[in-house]
Amino acid sequence: MSVLTKATGIPEDLYHRAYTFCTRLLTLPAPYSTVALDCAIRLKTETAVPGTLYQRTVIAEQNLISELYPYQERVFLFVDPELVSASVCSALLLEIQAAQEQQTPEACMRHVVSHALQAALGEACHTGALNRKLQASSRRVLEYYFHAVVAAIEQVASEDSPSRLGHLEKMEEIYCSLLGPSTTRRRCVGDLLQDRLPSIPLPSPYITFHLWTDQEQLWKELVRFLRPRSQLRLSADLDALDLQGFRLDRDLARVSTDSGIERDLPLGSDELPDPSSSEMERAALQRKGGIKKRVWPPDFFMPGSWDGPPGLHRRTGRPSGDGELLPGVSRVHTARVLVLGDDRMLGRLAQAYYRLRKRETKKFCLTPRLSLQLYYIPVLAPQVTGQDPEASRKPELGELASFLGRVDPWYESTVNTLCPAILKLAEMPPYLDTSRTVDPFILDVITYYVRMGTQPIYFQLYKVKIFTSLSHDPTEDIFLTELKVKIQDSKSPKEGSSPRRRGAAEGTGAELSMCYQKALLSHRPREVTVSLRATGLVLKAIPAGDTEGFSHCTSPKAASATDCSCLHVSVTEVVKSSNLAGRSFTTSTNTFRTSSIQVQSQDQRLLTLWLDKDGRRTFRDVVRFEAGPCPEPCSRTQKSKTSAFNSHGQETEKNMAKPNSLLMPINTFSGIIQ
Repeated sequence: MSVLTKATGIPEDLYHRAYTFCTRLLTLPAPYSTVALDCAIRLKTETAVPGTLYQRTVIAEQNLISELYPYQERVFLFVDPELVSASVCSALLLEIQAAQEQQTPEACMRHVVSHALQAALGEACHTGALNRKLQASSRRVLEYYFHAVVAAIEQVASEDSPSRLGHLEKMEEIYCSLLGPSTTRRRCVGDLLQDRLPSIPLPSPYITFHLWTDQEQLWKELVRFLRPRSQLRLSADLDALDLQGFRLDRDLARVSTDSGIERDLPLGSDELPDPSSSEMERAALQRKGGIKKRVWPPDFFMPGSWDGPPGLHRRTGRPSGDGELLPGVSRVHTARVLVLGDDRMLGRLAQAYYRLRKRETKKFCLTPRLSLQLYYIPVLAPQVTGQDPEASRKPELGELASFLGRVDPWYESTVNTLCPAILKLAEMPPYLDTSRTVDPFILDVITYYVRMGTQPIYFQLYKVKIFTSLSHDPTEDIFLTELKVKIQDSKSPKEGSSPRRRGAAEGTGAELSMCYQKALLSHRPREVTVSLRATGLVLKAIPAGDTEGFSHCTSPKAASATDCSCLHVSVTEVVKSSNLAGRSFTTSTNTFRTSSIQVQSQDQRLLTLWLDKDGRRTFRDVVRFEAGPCPEPCSRTQKSKTSAFNSHGQETEKNMAKPNSLLMPINTFSGIIQ
């Protein structure tokens, strides 16, 4: 599809053969049918009106102003300077700047006009004369022909049965107006040689580079994208921001001005119109002067409805489209957030995604106008050679990237192989000669990924409640890949903790009381409570092995229900044994799967928690923690309704709908196919 979007002069027969091939794939299971449907829609659009995909791509990605196609896109590249080296950041920034210096608005408009005329006229287009004319034209002339070409293509593309002959006549008229009738009739040898110029380039999308240093930086950048800088005022309280043309808390209702008594009606209001008139029909369906309520979509205040129906952990599907979530409010902006780093960076992205969703429940301003797409490129630190493996051993920081590569082979061969190239680019000395053309290899792969990566894989976010004292409120946080627990060496007593058991000091580790919901294939609740002595435990949300969880299932979809929607818990248990030499202690690892778990220390030994392998997200002196799927953030309206129902009794609480789990999508090329 990338080649078909960029190229011109493709025979119509090739379009039809590719379209027929895609329609045959619709009989296959997802995600093959999903990808085939997306490609078939694009092929049908391009076949009807050649040049449509190229024009729409350039307009949206370069933020060119067009009333007929108002969609805008932007790629936000986020890098954590504490996780990615300064050399890598500098190399990426220089490559992006070098490529975008040549992508001025005038150059992009020239590309759109030239590509549209060549795609429509074919060999009848004098490429050399056209390029010379566009290069010599002023910005005002370029804008005139740019809007003329856009209007010609969009008007034909919006028709139910577009006429290719009518489109050809409009493009010939624009072509003759641009070059003149005398130039269009001449065709000399020089023109024939210049017509063999390379194909028109497809500019890379507009990319902004950001060092992630602020917790609210993602939300601020999305707001800046939606509103012009001249109208944007970021105050200390960002919740006070109200997007132009959309106020959720106002005009929700209109109070009636009449009393409901006939004698209070204005004079002449009892005169009815003709029964056969349209006014009589409208009067029968409306009540003038009454209470006017705004009809919101079902589950409007639940953010789970913003990205489609809820589903299982790591489910796949098409990303949310450009439809209207609210009447009269179109989602014409698409923010493609691309993060570079390891699993620690993804943990930070999960935190920002949760805060964004939670903020939207209070001030519903971004989601109706913005389609948010998330992308991930792993950048891992190079392994140190020549050192002791035990001394240099670090936790695996690329588990999620490995999982994406296992389920999507195209992601593995295209994105996962980019990490060595990025590290090699950072080691190369910078070019001092600015006139030398830079080969944007990294930028080309990023462009291909954000354009063709349309199939998201949804990952379950998990919430953990951390108690440093049982008499105080817990601290809440979010993790995506891993929660690691270790026993602290100190034995300082904490308020509210359980009394120390006799013999607890014997051996290593600590006495832990665990209560968890066992993950079953039938999804029936089964609570298990156990006490044991352990030195630590690890909760993982990503399967580690290639076949883990799929050995007892006939399909990946069936495996997702048990293996991919639960936590994999590994407990290092201390086993005490007695022999002739005395007592000895050995350790063994027990594993099980659970949907939620509660762990509490029983002998005044405190715990230390690490979230998503990030040393900056460490919690010490913990006596108890609870981990489970993170629910969708609820609005104040829903919380008030929940408390009202709960005040009636336990029976009403059982009948309430369980909140959906919060899923974070990461776009890939095909979704889960293995």
